Amino acid sequence: MPRARQTVPAHARHRKVIKAAKGFYGRRKNTFRTAQAAVIKSGTNAYKGRKQKKRTFRSLWIQRINAAVRANDENMTYSRFIDGLSKAGITVDRKVMADLAVHEPAAFTALVEKARGALA
Repeated sequence: MPRARQTVPAHARHRKVIKAAKGFYGRRKNTFRTAQAAVIKSGTNAYKGRKQKKRTFRSLWIQRINAAVRANDENMTYSRFIDGLSKAGITVDRKVMADLAVHEPAAFTALVEKARGALA
């Protein structure tokens, strides 16, 4: 009895990899071996990028908060502001504080006043 080859499953696997490599440049998009390496590498980079995106946004929020704090009170820094909020018992995450600083300056000014009062 002749050996049955895995032609249909293998073709399906190859097609899946080639589809994932759509948009790549040169042979990386249509040659299975190079496409497979490129897809694996791109998956690795995408995983790392999702972690780095969180770091980048946190850094952006901190910069926005720092700028808004210094605009409200020239002597206060970001670290003193965060310390004042923790002493005042206010727990607001940095994403929300950055949004307040940009879109609702009056509410953010109230937070700065609370932090200043807790530090004094």
